[in-house]
Amino acid sequence: MAGTRNLTEGNPAKLILLFTVPLLIGNIFQQFYNIADTFIVGRTIGINALAAVGCTGSIMFLIVGFAQGLTAGLTIITAQKFGADDKQGVKESYFVGILISLILTIILTTISTIFARPILELMNTPAEIIDDAYNFVFIIFLGIIASMFFNFFSNIIRALGDSRTPLVYLVVACILNIILEFGFILIFKMGVRGAALATVIAQGVSALLCIWYIKRNLPVLKLTKSDLKISKDVFIEHVRMALPMGFQASIIAIGAIIVQFALNSLGAVSVAAYTAAQKIDTIAIQPMMSFGITMATYTAQNYGAGKIERIKEGVRKCILISMSFSIIVGLTNTLGGHFFTAIFVGYDQKEVISLSQLYLTSNGLCYFILSLLFIYRYTLQGLGQSFIPTVAGIMELLMRTFAAIELSKPLGFLGVSLSNPLAWFGACIPLISAYYITIKKVSNEHLEKEHYENDNETGTCSCVNK
Repeated sequence: MAGTRNLTEGNPAKLILLFTVPLLIGNIFQQFYNIADTFIVGRTIGINALAAVGCTGSIMFLIVGFAQGLTAGLTIITAQKFGADDKQGVKESYFVGILISLILTIILTTISTIFARPILELMNTPAEIIDDAYNFVFIIFLGIIASMFFNFFSNIIRALGDSRTPLVYLVVACILNIILEFGFILIFKMGVRGAALATVIAQGVSALLCIWYIKRNLPVLKLTKSDLKISKDVFIEHVRMALPMGFQASIIAIGAIIVQFALNSLGAVSVAAYTAAQKIDTIAIQPMMSFGITMATYTAQNYGAGKIERIKEGVRKCILISMSFSIIVGLTNTLGGHFFTAIFVGYDQKEVISLSQLYLTSNGLCYFILSLLFIYRYTLQGLGQSFIPTVAGIMELLMRTFAAIELSKPLGFLGVSLSNPLAWFGACIPLISAYYITIKKVSNEHLEKEHYENDNETGTCSCVNK
């Protein structure tokens, strides 16, 4: 089928790598939206503007992260239907996904634009940066529709096994974002508003390009009038999968908001250091995250096809590959973090660079834990499990809250920096346990189904009274 890839046949390690590489490059370009904001704002407007943009990260993730998690949940069901070769099921999943995404877009846009300022005030955002922070995040929230549908259509394409096409459109959008941002800030003097507007426009372009590609190259998603109907059961199935995955991201974001609250009390310099370090950190974790996202599609397709042993093999090989990347990337940040930070803020910002290096070292040495977290979380989601990953999100919230409230007092910036490693460790406990319990249960159910079908074929089914 044009534009699709079946992940249920062939060498698992090779398939995972081939799927992950474009996804990784695409995720890195996705982060260039935020990096462009940080670099351009930090070097053209100033440190306070950088801190203003940076302190909105947690509140943005609260809303935009929910949209990302929601669309990922919707398209996991699509991948399961595709793996099972259920073409009508793929179309039903696609249409219901569009409908749910549209409904949630309206709700999220309304809520976020109304409560953006009160949340920033509640987070104890420093007075010298709160106006710029609000101006930036308000425009981002007005453009939630661009983010929602960019993520939905990209995930739909990936669910059918194509991780390359979203990459191409991301590259185009990233270049557009950088050009627009320089233009809005340097030529039109729009300040942080220009940075936000450029990001929204770029994401909107990505969404439109994905729609064009789907219509032209994915006939399995071509909807007719007869497809434009809603089955109550299908709708509920998608909601049950998608909403918990959206809430997972929001729960994690709440923890990030609490961390931001503690960080704000340390002053604008700490906020700027944390902002710069997070941008570097976000790029660094993309290999681990990309392998995790790959496992969601890989697992969902193979689960739909009933190939449970391939899922087990894929998980084992993906752990080896991802952990190798995590060690290399962690050491790179530990040894070169000061240099990377200086790119954003300049070498004259000694205190910012020093604090940023502290963050990058404490986090980079624990990336191997994060690699496990991504693999087990996304594999469980590919198996249709949403409850345990939500529990893991709650664990992350509790651990981050502990670090923000308790460790920041005696340790200051280091205590805040340790919130991520502690959260990763806490989340891994339920995820790893749940994976082995779930995969064993699924394996047993699959074997029972095979035995039942074999008995029926030979006429010896024990459930038939003779």
